[in-house]
Amino acid sequence: MAFQHGLSGLNAASKNLDVIGHNIANANTTGFKASRAEFADMVASAIGGAGGSNVGIGVQVAAVAQQFSQGNLTVTGNTLDVAINGSGFFMLQQPDGSSAYTRAGNFKLDKDGDLKTNSGARVLGYPIDPATGLRTATVPGPLNFPSSQPIAAKQTTTVTAAFNLDARAYDAAGVPATPGPPPTPAIPPTPRATYGTSINVFDSQGVAVPVTLYFQKTATDNEWEVYDSLDLAAPSRGTITFDNNGAITGPVAPAPATGFGLTLSVDPSPPNPNNLPAFNVLVNLDDVTQFGSKFAVSDLSQDGYASGELTGINIEASGMIMARYSNGMTRAEGQVALANFRNPQGLMAVGNNNWVETFESGQPVMGTPTDGNFGALRSGALEDSNVDLTAELVNMMTAQRTYQANAQTIKTQDQVMSTLVNLR
Repeated sequence: MAFQHGLSGLNAASKNLDVIGHNIANANTTGFKASRAEFADMVASAIGGAGGSNVGIGVQVAAVAQQFSQGNLTVTGNTLDVAINGSGFFMLQQPDGSSAYTRAGNFKLDKDGDLKTNSGARVLGYPIDPATGLRTATVPGPLNFPSSQPIAAKQTTTVTAAFNLDARAYDAAGVPATPGPPPTPAIPPTPRATYGTSINVFDSQGVAVPVTLYFQKTATDNEWEVYDSLDLAAPSRGTITFDNNGAITGPVAPAPATGFGLTLSVDPSPPNPNNLPAFNVLVNLDDVTQFGSKFAVSDLSQDGYASGELTGINIEASGMIMARYSNGMTRAEGQVALANFRNPQGLMAVGNNNWVETFESGQPVMGTPTDGNFGALRSGALEDSNVDLTAELVNMMTAQRTYQANAQTIKTQDQVMSTLVNLR
């Protein structure tokens, strides 16, 4: 049986060298997970034999176990490179439609706007409504971005304003002199342009339309009129009122909006010569105050935009994919999905840095980065192979000695058999 022992040892050592060689060959493969050969002894059954009298018949490779320890993260600066810092796998749809999983995040954006791996598999994630930032589906699907055509323009619906109106301002019409005692000099009228601000809003075709707001103090305490023109014949667009503490008390925003605000009717001509109808814009005034300091605008923003081309993508730690467009817009376009398994070592490697589900791995548990036990994503970085090259070289030398020792047992057994055959 010694020949069997030696042969099994040679086979096991050879298999071990194969595993070590595979690890060394993939020392620089992104997202690669090292494997190790695990051995078990082989014993012939002996019915009725004493428990300690059986002699083993060699060794066998019980398993080639993958080691799913975390690899180092290397910063690349490429925003489409993504590393998982923690547990989880990227979910893929392979070209044949089947599912696969990977730790390699060196993704590419093809001409159709699909996020893909080097092998052509599409990366899966959850679609996001850009307006609300919420998911629009519960099942992951291929991520796609409008790279081949611009995003449509969005008409402005709301302008958000935050500014302070000077509580020391007098009636804009002026204050006449009083004889006293003591006499006070006349206060001249305040030009309408003294307190004003402007912003560009967008019509339904994405053409910028300038809107200017002017504020004039009235003779009534804590009251200001709002105008959108310097023409003295232009009507007031609303009245802003405050309480004695400088907090806004009106106007109340029209339904369905809440808080304080007023509605402006914006004529898109002359910037847009296509004779578009006027559209309404709600001016949100919730953060307007009246304190004894100079007029100052701290925020003025609006929610419309022109059409724009995709210029870049950034992936956040939560997997949220923020797309940047040439019109200055940055909005969420999707969220990367992750999967995990109760027994990752049960996954079957199929090449191209991919694994597929097996009965031993169990079914995938899907989620998003940073949720539960899923790891966080690092954009602009890649996860290195977790192969310890120094340890693998030492293991290779050990396996080589094991191979030599098993070969020596075969040589020795051959010499013993030769001695027995030559007995006379």
